[in-house]
Amino acid sequence: MDWVFVGASTIAAQHMLNAVRQQPGHDVTWIVSNSPERVQVWADDHGIACATTNLSEALSDSKVKAVYISSTNEKHHAQAMAAISAGKHVLCEKPLGMTQEEAIEMVRAAEAADAVFGTNHHLRCSGSHRAIRDLIAAGRVGQVLSLRIHHAVHLPGNLQGWRINDAGAGGGVIPDIVVHDADVTRFLLQEDPASVVAQMASSGMGQGVEDSCMSVWTMPSGAMVMTHESFTHPFAGSGLEVHGTHGSIFAKGIMTQSPVGDITLVTEDGQENISYSDHDLYVQGVSEFVAAATGQGRPAADGPDGVKSLSVALCVRKAAATGQRVDVDYGGF
Repeated sequence: MDWVFVGASTIAAQHMLNAVRQQPGHDVTWIVSNSPERVQVWADDHGIACATTNLSEALSDSKVKAVYISSTNEKHHAQAMAAISAGKHVLCEKPLGMTQEEAIEMVRAAEAADAVFGTNHHLRCSGSHRAIRDLIAAGRVGQVLSLRIHHAVHLPGNLQGWRINDAGAGGGVIPDIVVHDADVTRFLLQEDPASVVAQMASSGMGQGVEDSCMSVWTMPSGAMVMTHESFTHPFAGSGLEVHGTHGSIFAKGIMTQSPVGDITLVTEDGQENISYSDHDLYVQGVSEFVAAATGQGRPAADGPDGVKSLSVALCVRKAAATGQRVDVDYGGF
């Protein structure tokens, strides 16, 4: 099927174009951007036939069956609603919207239109995260007692812009990275955070938005989750640890867009290096979205997954702003 890309973004260029074109019979035939100059240059650079600043023009193409949205966060809701109204399947970047209400409306509209709606949470598509999930599910660490995620990196200059200085566009490390860690937690532990406490700060990069955050989440099972997200840590690395009654998992360098990093399982029997598939995360995610669009299975992360990751992030921000513990409300999902 043909696709419309909404947003001439870095992620679209570096990852999603290839992911769509790896699907037999699929191609991106339209690029939509607010900038007339940028959209035509982007189309020429990437071999896309049609470029426009008018989303309705692209959506009117009857050959188009799917829309991928990677614009700035404040545009997601209106663009997704337009695509759904036009009868298209939608794959949207995270966070789905600026508010939980926006995200819920998008997901409910897709359900009513019988359209497939996916959230582009790429980490759950990686071989590393799926291997960790399988270790937990197989009982290799016993009962999970805690999960630690450190996702403190240095945001590259080409990705800074609105992420570090525009709250109105959805800037800040919390909407950008906490949503990832919320989805990873839900994916690995198969349960939803119940309450959060948090602190946030601007530590040198954020201009009117937070660039660093730490939080602790309680889970219904009794497990505790500790997360650290930042845009300002050039040498901290990233990874996660899962600690249970029978073992621990140490995963380094896996919170990335590439199939890299190391996983070690430690039990009373010693240390075991865990192998995993090195497939392309985005190709996998698009493949599962395409299958869902043809009635086979569901997207790797669907609409409710996107609502829930956003809900956690919003509660982290509220907890950090108020200094109070916040119970997470998932809006009926």
